[in-house]
Amino acid sequence: MAEIITKAAGIDTGKMWLDIATYPVSDRLKVPNTAEGWKTLADWLKQRGIERIGIEASGGYERGVIAYLHKRGLEVILLQPRQVRAFGLYKLRRAKNDRLDAALIAECAAWSTASRQPPDSRLEAFGEWLLFIEQIEADIACLKTRRERFTDRRILKEIDRAIDGLKQRGKAELARLQTAIRKHDDLAGRLDLIESVDGIGMRTALTLVILMPELGKVDRQEIAALTGVAPYDDQSGQHDGERHIAGGRARVRRALFNAALPASQRWNGALMALYKRLVQKGKSHRKALIACARKLIIFANTVLKRQTPWAKSTPLQSSSA
Repeated sequence: MAEIITKAAGIDTGKMWLDIATYPVSDRLKVPNTAEGWKTLADWLKQRGIERIGIEASGGYERGVIAYLHKRGLEVILLQPRQVRAFGLYKLRRAKNDRLDAALIAECAAWSTASRQPPDSRLEAFGEWLLFIEQIEADIACLKTRRERFTDRRILKEIDRAIDGLKQRGKAELARLQTAIRKHDDLAGRLDLIESVDGIGMRTALTLVILMPELGKVDRQEIAALTGVAPYDDQSGQHDGERHIAGGRARVRRALFNAALPASQRWNGALMALYKRLVQKGKSHRKALIACARKLIIFANTVLKRQTPWAKSTPLQSSSA
């Protein structure tokens, strides 16, 4: 276990308010989730010599305070709700309210081994833009499902018109997002390397650049786990269940599956061979597709680690990167 730091703070984030607690001395503070509240909070933390601040991901309400605290030179780590819940179970903490949550987050932050690197503010802004595009895509899917319920030609034309409008809007937003990312040389380089992998199109490459900044900086096992496509054993005593995937980043995984399906059938020779081999061994389509998605994220990780584009003759599938 990591060595505990001397002083930590935890922030329970709400839309309107921030509840703060310190560890090991339990001081308390509540401030509005506004620029004025952030300033009060930063001054309060500095007065107490806080070395690290933990804050739980809360649907984006935490972004402003994190950015402000970083600007004030404070170390902030973003904790996932799953991490905090697991830590609470380990500590046998069952009671729950905003003040208790802040104290638990503070203690979790004190022991955390999470990365201390501040988030890239550019990626946060691009991530919001990407979410807008994803919502447009979800609206299109919803309209297509709704269309199946109708037979009236006028209504069908109205729905088709709405779908076409959303498709055009989505394409335009995607083009604008790509243009904005290419204004940054480092991000443009990452985008080109990822897109060089057979089967990864621009839509998926943008998702990986924005939502997977760890690509090229960790090994293949870590990147698969972060994505949520790493197989985990289900074995205990006499029980020997099937391996399964769990956790990870759902938005990244969704984009990978959308790319892995056509890639494993047509575009990527290595994935086509993998898919065929697994199906011939009796694996289901779903399991074979998961394996292909896992290979695809490993390929993207490898080209960024090597800083060389994908080459069909390069046996990346056997790389240990």
